[in-house]
Amino acid sequence: MDGVDKEKVQRVVYEMSKGSKYFENEKRREALVMQKIQHMKSQSALLTDSDVKNHEKAADIKIKNLETQRDLSRIWMHVDLDAFYAAVETLENPTLAGKPMAVGGMSMICTANYEARKFGVRAAMPGFIACRLCPDLIFVSPNFEKYTSYSEKVRQVFHDYDPNFLARSLDEAYLDITDQCLSRNMSSEEVAEELRRRVYDLTGLTCSAGVAPNRMIAKVCSDVNKPNGQFIVPNDRAAVMAFVSSLPIRKIGGIGKVTERILKEVLSVSVCEDLIDKRGLISALFSSISTDFFLSVGLGIGGSTTPVEEPRKSLSCERTFSEISHEDGLFAKLEELADNLARELESEELQGRTITLKLKTATFEVRTRSLTLPFLVCRKEDLLIHASKLLKAELPLSLRLMGLRVSHFQGDSSFLNQRTLAEYFSVGNSAGSGSSEISLASGSSVVPSFTAEVSDKSAELSQKNGKNTDGTNSKIRDGTLVDCFFQGTDSGSALDCPPLLKEMRWIDDLQCSLCKLEIPSFLETERQEHVDFHFAELLQRRYADGFDLEAGSQGVETQTRRHLSQPYKGTLSKRGHIDRAIDSKGKRKCLSIDAFFSKD
Repeated sequence: MDGVDKEKVQRVVYEMSKGSKYFENEKRREALVMQKIQHMKSQSALLTDSDVKNHEKAADIKIKNLETQRDLSRIWMHVDLDAFYAAVETLENPTLAGKPMAVGGMSMICTANYEARKFGVRAAMPGFIACRLCPDLIFVSPNFEKYTSYSEKVRQVFHDYDPNFLARSLDEAYLDITDQCLSRNMSSEEVAEELRRRVYDLTGLTCSAGVAPNRMIAKVCSDVNKPNGQFIVPNDRAAVMAFVSSLPIRKIGGIGKVTERILKEVLSVSVCEDLIDKRGLISALFSSISTDFFLSVGLGIGGSTTPVEEPRKSLSCERTFSEISHEDGLFAKLEELADNLARELESEELQGRTITLKLKTATFEVRTRSLTLPFLVCRKEDLLIHASKLLKAELPLSLRLMGLRVSHFQGDSSFLNQRTLAEYFSVGNSAGSGSSEISLASGSSVVPSFTAEVSDKSAELSQKNGKNTDGTNSKIRDGTLVDCFFQGTDSGSALDCPPLLKEMRWIDDLQCSLCKLEIPSFLETERQEHVDFHFAELLQRRYADGFDLEAGSQGVETQTRRHLSQPYKGTLSKRGHIDRAIDSKGKRKCLSIDAFFSKD
């Protein structure tokens, strides 16, 4: 957005969105980010000089290890087509050339050409705001079949330079051009120029390229001389360090606006060089994984080997639309998604067991609901039947986005070998007769509610050779360990959800109702671990007291209420985990999960 009046753009966006549900959601997120920043500032203030020095020493060890991973032997190119959707539309309709134009509509813009970007119009901006910024803006409806066709032509060129190129979207890809440079005795600059010329000759589209020793730097380079340009960082450590030293951290993939803001306001980190200078504080305040990432960014170290292609884990389809609250409209969208996803599954020759429904409400709350079946599905009719049950359980609601995903494909060994928590709670033969309805506890933002039918055949399959061979004894999963407490089924084989766990919720979307610990909603992993902690805490207490799993629901309720109303005597880590006990020999005393459910 160079040359754009950013203050004007921000003012227009504020005025046009003020009072909207989007605005209220952004205010809520802003408050949570500020809380996170204040919390980290408080943590930073508690650190002594000695603490920081110790963390610097730990970070220095990490840096030495990272340096051993630096690879300057490969030459990577990142190619990005310029304003791809808009450029294709201009090729098809030359009268659009030189005029501000956006692909999309009044609700949302997919992309905008460079003439429109001069006014501050950008992708993912509502069209009505874009019109206020640029009154002469022309809208063109997207045509993804057309874009896919052009993308395939461009990929033909990519394939000539690297048969194993990594396509990241329709309009960008990574290519390892090392062999091209060596075999043809050409410089990386010459190869980049040749590739860009061939793309233009074949399609009429321009593209920008970045060349560097690794993919992380190459992607940044491709943006330096946009549009229709290229930038090269030589395969030399000093050249890489010089390039990243003054590079704004936001330019790096993986550092978004929230992370950028936290780094700036808490640590005064604004460029990549600062990540090394503040390594002690970063090591003290961030997780080990985050610290490794920030240090690798500061050193300019990224992926330099072609990743081994792994089997696909899931396939999904989602759509954003204007707010819909009518049931007919919602189910029509679901049918459209099921149809598109079924076509994709057919083309990939895939079948899966787990169906996941993603919903974004009119208030921008995101929900996901999953259902694991005892059989494989891929047909539209099957997807629609089971996804409709998930959607129906959430009604009434107003949505602006819906997505559908299928996972746990046939042959997924990690799924086939996985034991479910419901197995540990199983008491006796739960096959029963006829069909059973399993319903998760409701009334909580942590434990969602929906139902699914389970046939006799599924129980029959799961008991093959006396054990669960396909991991389908638990037909429903929804992301937290609390979900393994099922309400009683017709066979009486499942336990009632402990009342206090059933009541667990996030007060004001911030505070745990059980222990009053405050965890902002954007810290999804931390919240997940905290919920699991309460469940694990309950199991630890049950194990310590010789809890009888075969006790009736009344006994479960009595003991659960007693357990959760008494403070746990163990120690809690700062993230809400139970610290493992240490025996007299200094070894951790770890119990297998089977021990919690032992009936001996």
